[in-house]
Amino acid sequence: MDYKQMTAPCGLDCFNCPLYKALDNPGLREKVAHNLGISEEKAQCRGCRNEEGTIEAVGLLEPCSVFKCISEKGLDFCYQCDEFPCDNLHPYADKADVVPHNTKVFNSCLIRKMGLEEWAKSKAKSVKKTYFEGSFKL
Repeated sequence: MDYKQMTAPCGLDCFNCPLYKALDNPGLREKVAHNLGISEEKAQCRGCRNEEGTIEAVGLLEPCSVFKCISEKGLDFCYQCDEFPCDNLHPYADKADVVPHNTKVFNSCLIRKMGLEEWAKSKAKSVKKTYFEGSFKL
């Protein structure tokens, strides 16, 4: 798998996303469509970079601010920027229980520390699992 292509510039792991996995899994596509209240046709995504920063399934029809910024600066990932982290990566409580966007900075730091390939193979899935299923720890 091309992990660079399948990791969003912000650090989200598209390759673990149900919308991406729904491309080749009609049963999952049906479940995702039902959960999001959208048609099965829209319940899929080819990944942030392949969709040029848009996610039609969730109504993001214009490129997100991160994708625009990275494109303008000619960078591959946010962590490569001198301004990292910035407000484009700000965490939000809205929909935090159903979308993993608050993991962007953590994932970006792990990618910088571990390297993209190692993070993708050994850590990305567990970050998402901990986010949705783990217990709060101090």
